[in-house]
Amino acid sequence: MTKQKIAIIDYGSGNLRSAAKAFEHVVKENALDAEVIVTAHAEDIDQADRIVLPGQGAFGDCMKGLKSVNGMIEALESAVLSKGTPFLGICVGMQLMAARGLEHGSHAGLNWIEGEVVPITPKDPSLKIPHMGWNSLEFPTYSTDQNNRHFVLRSTETCENFYFVHSFMFQCLYNHHVLAMTNYGEPITAIVGKDNMIGVQFHPEKSQKAGLKLLSRFMEWKP
Repeated sequence: MTKQKIAIIDYGSGNLRSAAKAFEHVVKENALDAEVIVTAHAEDIDQADRIVLPGQGAFGDCMKGLKSVNGMIEALESAVLSKGTPFLGICVGMQLMAARGLEHGSHAGLNWIEGEVVPITPKDPSLKIPHMGWNSLEFPTYSTDQNNRHFVLRSTETCENFYFVHSFMFQCLYNHHVLAMTNYGEPITAIVGKDNMIGVQFHPEKSQKAGLKLLSRFMEWKP
């Protein structure tokens, strides 16, 4: 059996190393026959069994960074949209899946999941922006039973907390693409999903046991 390759895309994002370390921990802890590679080479994406797009910073800057990597957008579209390679977007990496982001102007995204990234505007003025800290997840009514949830989320408990740090949120056009929410004075999209793609607004690599458990499920997922 060929060793599974997890490609973490290097396009200048700040949380690269922590994401790679988290996946390396999951591989070792679960004795998986897999290797984690951090790469800025489009040809590695074509050969990957799983793809991770981390992200930290402003939407427009991250999209510009991704475009600057020679052949990367095309490689991603081929692997994720055509071949169906399992894909995980983290924080801004999740937001880039949207049609556009409205941070410091309007910037086109990958347009993989219909919707746009808009500012968080909590009704409670005491709530500061960015939204930073630990929050639990709220699941749609149909998926309060863990067995009805997306495969990656079936081990996640509502009592578990995940680490968020962001000022903008993914506003999906269609509710069925929203897999989980969190609350910060208003409902905020925490997880999106479509076909072989899933994206999390929080940082699983900084979310201790709950985050590592989610990454383990992603490694098992066969969309």
